[in-house]
Amino acid sequence: MGNSHLYDLFNISLEAGKEIMDVYAQDFYVEFKEDDSPLTQADRRAHALIMRRLNELDCTIPVLSEEGRQIPYSERRTWTRFWLVDPVDGTKEFIKKNGEFTVNIAFIEGNYPTIGIIYAPALDVIYFGRNGDAAYKLEHASKATVLNEEELIRKSTKLPNLKEHSAIRVVASRSHMSQETEAFIKDLEAKHGAIEVVSSGSSLKFCLVAEGKADYYPRYAPTMEWDTGAGQAIVEAAGGTVTHYEDDERFDYNRADLLNGWFLVKGSSA
Repeated sequence: MGNSHLYDLFNISLEAGKEIMDVYAQDFYVEFKEDDSPLTQADRRAHALIMRRLNELDCTIPVLSEEGRQIPYSERRTWTRFWLVDPVDGTKEFIKKNGEFTVNIAFIEGNYPTIGIIYAPALDVIYFGRNGDAAYKLEHASKATVLNEEELIRKSTKLPNLKEHSAIRVVASRSHMSQETEAFIKDLEAKHGAIEVVSSGSSLKFCLVAEGKADYYPRYAPTMEWDTGAGQAIVEAAGGTVTHYEDDERFDYNRADLLNGWFLVKGSSA
């Protein structure tokens, strides 16, 4: 990927955020998909914008989006690179209007994410990272004057932004807390003493680990590939890891089944 794409993704994420916040400010209708997951006009509008803008960026790169058409593995298996998109990650948080929802865009090369960008439009904070480079956070993102990638990086804070803390911190979902996650926390308590549980919604859990505000994010509950690709890219760029629960191998993508297995996210200091 050329250097300019990170700046392009920054702008695409901000534009999608505007579409989302326009719906967020109104009374909106919630419908439900076949799997009973919620869907709003914000999901549709953000998806349409992102698809259009990524196609303008490079029409030869396919896009796998939560709100796009179901692409069979017989077609996907030939992909060597693709965009992985969740237009609104945390639709339940969006509906609750607690601000903890995000735009997720990842670039997958081979079977692993190499670029990730996560924008939380209600919080106006953006996280981004690139494999072999570094991860960053920019607050008040929509108000920043950023004309190119160099300015984007210069005005952002490099991650992790580590500060002294006594307790091991575990980030867990507000909406999903499995028995296995509770057992993981109890095991850490037995080894380290006091454990601080940090709650957050959507892919912001990955961002907290990348930032250094949490040491672990155990996800022992279902997710989909588009829920995790961007977050993994950012965590890995910040020096952390995302591994399969069953074998501790690096989390991979574009599998025949897009339903993720369990995984564990570790920060750089864990």
